[in-house]
Formats: sequence, C-alpha cells, structure tokens
Amino acid sequence: QVQVVESGGGLVQPGGSLRLSCKVIGVSLADYAIGWFRQAPGKERERVSCISTSGGSIHFEDSGKGRFAISKDKVLNTLFLQMSSLKPEDTAVYFCAAHEDIRTDYLPREPYEYDYWGQGTQVTVSS
Repeated sequence: QVQVVESGGGLVQPGGSLRLSCKVIGVSLADYAIGWFRQAPGKERERVSCISTSGGSIHFEDSGKGRFAISKDKVLNTLFLQMSSLKPEDTAVYFCAAHEDIRTDYLPREPYEYDYWGQGTQVTVSS
C-alpha cells in the first residue's frame, strides 16, 4: 500500500523559514514525480512546485520563485520543500502528491495526474 506523508508545517513569523517533508512509503521515490500543492481557506487548491522522476526538471509557480527550493533524497525516500521569506499569503494546508512516471523529466502539473496524495500539513505565517 502506497502512503504519502507530509510533515514539517507549523506557525512561523513573516520572513521566516520552514522545511516541509514528503515521505513516500511502499514504493521507490526514484520512480515517481512529486508535486506540492496548497489550499488556503476559501480558495481552490493551487500548485506550488513539482519535480520530475529524475529530479532533473523542476517547476515553481511564480508565488514561490526565488523563495522556495525542492530536493529529493532517494535514500530516505523523502522529498523536501524548503520555504524561505515566508509571507502571510503562504498560509495554507500544503499537500504532497506522487505520480508514477517512467518519463524521467516529465513534470506533471495538474492535480488529476497524481496517483497518491498525503493528508496535508498546515503552514501558518503570522506575527
């Protein structure tokens, strides 16, 4: 059974940093592209970032460019989203999702492309 488990959320002041983790259980992260999405209260789920199976292709939405970084640790089977210079508008539940793909550099950008989703981790940016 495949599980996707996010962690690392919390309360942080504006300008602060958080590192979110996405652990994939039951399959090898080496075979999966991973996406991060977020959903703020009253808003639709939106894409934050995605990384291809190989890790060679990465995409960030404009909201996170220059502030967020993403990396894969295939030994830990975990993906990390490093978020810096956080703003109140980054407040949301952050979801990690996994997409199995042998196309090593493909970037799945739409939610329907993802096979497995985590339960989400809350990020609150407030003073």
